[in-house]
Amino acid sequence: MTGESEHLSESGDNLPRVAQYLYEQHPSVFHKILQVMASRVPGVSEIQPLVTEDGYLTLRFKDGAFITPFLDRYVSDGTIKMFAYLALLYDPNPHPLLCVEEPENQLYPNLMAELAEEFRLYARRGGQVLVSTHSPDFLNACSLSEVVWLVKEGGYTTVKKASEDPQVAAYMSDGDLMGALWKQGLFAGADPH
Repeated sequence: MTGESEHLSESGDNLPRVAQYLYEQHPSVFHKILQVMASRVPGVSEIQPLVTEDGYLTLRFKDGAFITPFLDRYVSDGTIKMFAYLALLYDPNPHPLLCVEEPENQLYPNLMAELAEEFRLYARRGGQVLVSTHSPDFLNACSLSEVVWLVKEGGYTTVKKASEDPQVAAYMSDGDLMGALWKQGLFAGADPH
C-alpha cells in the first residue's frame, strides 16, 4: 500500500514499516537516523538493523553495559519516540505541514534544543512546522520570530507573536531565553493563573 510505509502516520503505529522502507529504499537516510539515535540515547553505543526470517525489520540496541544487544520492543518509550521523530524529520519527502504536540513528553529535557533545531531544518527543507509545547527547554531553543502563543479572550482565541511583544523582545535582545521568560509569566494571557 503506497504511502503507508513511506510516511509516518499520525499515531506512529506504522513506525516498523517506515523504518523498513527507509532501510530498503533510502539506506543513507536510515543510517543517518541510527547515528543520531546512538548519539542521543544515553548508554546506546550502536543500533543494528536486523531483518528477521519472516522479512520484518527489527532494531537491536547495543548498550555498553550489556554484552548482548536487545530488541526495540524492550527499549523505553522515549527511545522509540525519538526514533519516530527522526524517521519523521528525515523523511526524504517532507510533508508541507507538520504539526507536533508536546514533543517533550518522554524525552530528556537536554534533547529539546537538538530536536528544535531538527524541526527548524525540516522547515527549511520545504515544510511548515507547528509545535505546541509546555517545555521551557524547548522554548529556550527558539528564536523570537519562531514563537507565538494563544490567548482565549471573550470566547475567542487570538494569536500573540513574541516578536510583537515589546517586553519579550527587549529581554530577548538582552540575552534572556524564551523559556525563562515564559516561566516568569511574561507571555500575557498564556499563564493559567
